[in-house]
Amino acid sequence: MKPLQIVFPSREDPDSPIIDLDLHLPLLCFKPEQVLQIITCILTEQRIVFFSSDWALLTLIAECFMLYLHPIQWQHTFVPILSHQMLDFVMAPTSFLMGCHIDHFEEVSQEAEDLILINIDNGDITHSKSSVDEVIIPDVPSQAADLFIKRVESLQLHYDLELCHFSSSTDFIELQMRRRAWQQKLNTEVQQITLQLIVNIFREVKDHLNYEHRVFNSEEFLKTRSPGDQPFYKKVLETHIFHSFLKARLNRKMDAFARLELSTQSEEDRLNSMLDSPRRLTVEKMASKRFNPQYMISKRLVISMPNLQDIKPHDSPARTSSLRRSETEHAVKLSSKSISTFKIPEIHFPLMSQCVHTYYTDFINHLTRAINILQHDNSALLARYFYLRGLIGLMQGKLLDALSDFQNLYKTDIRIFPTDLVRKMVETMPPSERSLAERKPELKRLISQVMEKQREVTKIDDHVKNFKLPKTHMQLDDFVKRIQESGIVKDIDTIHRLFDALTVGHQKQIDPETFKDFYNYWKETEAEAQEVNLPHTVLEHLDTNECVYKLSCSVKTNYGVGKIAMTQKRLFLLTEGRPGYVEITTFRNIEDVKSTTVAFLLLRIPTLRIKSVSKKEVFEANLKTECDLWHLMVKEMWAGKKMADDHKDPQYIQQALTNVLLMDAVVGALHSSKTIYAASKLSYFDKMKNEVPMMVPKTTSETLKHKINPSVGETFPQAVDVLLYTPGHLDAGDRIEDARPKLWCALSEGRVIVFDASTWTIQQHCFKVGSSKLTCMVMVEQSQVWIGSQDAIIYIINTHSMSCNKQLNDHRAHITDIIVENRYSVSSEAYSCSLDGTVIAWNINTLKVNRRLQLPCKDLFSVKLHDNHLWCCTGSGILVVTANGSPWQEMKIEENLKDVCSRFLCFQLFPEGDQVWMSCSGSSDLYIWNATDLSRAPQKIHLQDCSEITCMIKVKSQIWIGSRGISQGKTRGKIYVIDAEKKTVEKELVGHADTVKALCSAEDRYVLSGSGREEGKIAIWKVE
Repeated sequence: MKPLQIVFPSREDPDSPIIDLDLHLPLLCFKPEQVLQIITCILTEQRIVFFSSDWALLTLIAECFMLYLHPIQWQHTFVPILSHQMLDFVMAPTSFLMGCHIDHFEEVSQEAEDLILINIDNGDITHSKSSVDEVIIPDVPSQAADLFIKRVESLQLHYDLELCHFSSSTDFIELQMRRRAWQQKLNTEVQQITLQLIVNIFREVKDHLNYEHRVFNSEEFLKTRSPGDQPFYKKVLETHIFHSFLKARLNRKMDAFARLELSTQSEEDRLNSMLDSPRRLTVEKMASKRFNPQYMISKRLVISMPNLQDIKPHDSPARTSSLRRSETEHAVKLSSKSISTFKIPEIHFPLMSQCVHTYYTDFINHLTRAINILQHDNSALLARYFYLRGLIGLMQGKLLDALSDFQNLYKTDIRIFPTDLVRKMVETMPPSERSLAERKPELKRLISQVMEKQREVTKIDDHVKNFKLPKTHMQLDDFVKRIQESGIVKDIDTIHRLFDALTVGHQKQIDPETFKDFYNYWKETEAEAQEVNLPHTVLEHLDTNECVYKLSCSVKTNYGVGKIAMTQKRLFLLTEGRPGYVEITTFRNIEDVKSTTVAFLLLRIPTLRIKSVSKKEVFEANLKTECDLWHLMVKEMWAGKKMADDHKDPQYIQQALTNVLLMDAVVGALHSSKTIYAASKLSYFDKMKNEVPMMVPKTTSETLKHKINPSVGETFPQAVDVLLYTPGHLDAGDRIEDARPKLWCALSEGRVIVFDASTWTIQQHCFKVGSSKLTCMVMVEQSQVWIGSQDAIIYIINTHSMSCNKQLNDHRAHITDIIVENRYSVSSEAYSCSLDGTVIAWNINTLKVNRRLQLPCKDLFSVKLHDNHLWCCTGSGILVVTANGSPWQEMKIEENLKDVCSRFLCFQLFPEGDQVWMSCSGSSDLYIWNATDLSRAPQKIHLQDCSEITCMIKVKSQIWIGSRGISQGKTRGKIYVIDAEKKTVEKELVGHADTVKALCSAEDRYVLSGSGREEGKIAIWKVE
């Protein structure tokens, strides 16, 4: 018997189908345009029948088209071969995909209505008689279609032509291998092309999703499609296929679609994901709009959000015939998969019970030998051997052995763990064996996790709603939900201020008409902004990332007559007659803004005056009825810009923009004398400037480089529990993304966000590891990050796929710390500790326990490795032990600080000075012990205006202290930078509005700090 070659789904996409057919067959039978037509028929859930004179071809072609849609799945009847006796099936009224012999073509076409008939033999696509005038199949969106056709035409589909590049060979096995390798390569290319097609068609669906309330705003999504593409989307959006696709997006499923969409995201989109700002056309998009014919006939265009850096515009290619060429081409390069071959034992006949039992025994022995001789670092193959041995053990009826193998698989590669199979095995296990299994801690834990996972699955809410305007009066909570569902704004505090604005002079509830007027005005303003068409002479004065957010009516100013335009950066006058550009001021340079009146005959005309630092002349504009609104808006943008500059946080200007546009919509929606007063309720930053001193201390301003918000897009901030910086690297075969340094940020409930630390943009959107609070993170080797959790599990993240495929379950209490021992610059051993005093030494390559230490304490919160000793810090003291657990030194809190400290909270070693730095719960004092003799009395450093020290790290010869402190009479997150040698405070940094909860160092050049849930931001500080 030939060796058995078993291919499992990739670890990145466990749902990916196993392909054992030639994916290019449809491309040989149909033109690329026809392939797109068939894909459209499938996506719009038509009643489809394939015909061919070759029975085998029916199944192959139908299966290929199913694979072309991956990860989207056909939801209806799929019968690729119908016999003559089953032809009545084509009369079914529901959607289906079936196949018939070509001899039945006439019969089927005459008997059934509204069928899509596809003749594989001659490549024709027709339809049967119709109950309506004509069956209309909409075209695939043109940009996606153009790219698909272009890439398909570049494929080499004929193996005979491929042979021209090889030398001749008479070895039959070599020829077979060549043919197989060519087919595998071609299959990969076809998969890439079809997946790219699906991503290009549905890429912008995510912009119209509300994840918290599981809402898809289909109406707004359709408005952003070009007129030629709308018929396609109108049909697709009504299908079961698309509904299933939406569920996966709302569940944030990291499948092939999500990974490709993320990896081909433009840098502009990456930056946009960092800012929660209103949608408007950037100058770059506006410029491309002027020269791209597809935009000339469209009044509502694809929406783009503003950027924070210059984006280099793409050249607009010429239009050929009726097709539009795409502006960019994203080709995903997948590395070829290495294939391991395992030779199964020979099968002996006859297949009697004894022979089968012997065969299973031989099979398990073969697998056991393969496992024993396998290199420990080949965990992917090891997991697959465990999988096979577990299956064979299950077939033998050896349930305990099978469960042990599946437990090893769970620890080695969780992504291919057969949860449903193991759960069914546990449920059907005899009570005696179930009892034996639960006596073993690891198997008991596995059983508990598998059964608990089933209960979680039943709780998952997978409904999808379409956004609809409310029909009843709304109290505050319902109004918050409706506004979030609409996609206008997500921040709860902002929505509360909007509620106050819309209910000025009324009882605290909003009627449906007011909501409708506000919503429609917001959307109309958004649509009008897409139609702004600035001349080239104006565009050249603006940055490519700027967007025009507001245009006034034509007004008289001392700079001439024209319209005042507002971007996120400046105000300028769009002069009338021959349109021109006159700069009024940037928000950064504003010195004063006033609303006044100017006498004209017997009238007093409302006038806006803006004084700029860079200009002597004060700008004056007779804005008449618009004056009060523009006065509010300019002051809000001015205050927001100052906050953004002072705090190095670009999110403030985006929040100010949102406030300004909400003011505009409130004034447009309300028809009363109190509209300006109502709009002033949204003037958040201007009130902060007037009520609270906004001055940032000079030291803070000089040290602070930038701020990022990992909770952007969330309804409220999330606490930053742990931070980890990992340096970039690039080995042969690695992707360019792996060459970039990364910042890992742990938020609440097991959520992790990864930033590209070279641009501070989001590289990996939120993924979950468990559902408990994460407590520690460490980079064990280039391809692994270990994350400790309060659920007593260590999650191992593959840094290439950004997925968790392994877990370590040997702790029985909260994981509190993980460290790595480096020998000769290579990670050799990892240590983890848990709250119950357990310390485990791990072999990094095999993930096996080298040693387990049980310390005599129950509140172990940190461990450090120094001079071959483990320094273990508990709430009540420090215990220093050797690597084997033998005691070496001990210091107890009651012997040293009994009167001033009840419990230790933070701990840091400074090896260069033989120092141990400690802090106590509720104390603002730092205590420093001599590491060589802990019995000596410690030195003390008092931190001014500090309530409690929460974290500390060593950076060069400094100790950076994170704390909860007081600044300007308010509780703030403070950072103290202390010279470890002089033991003096060099800097006090006030950069957070909440407690500093996490600190990490980026190559000793920067320190990153994360704050509590009141603010939830990350600050980046320069190290000197």
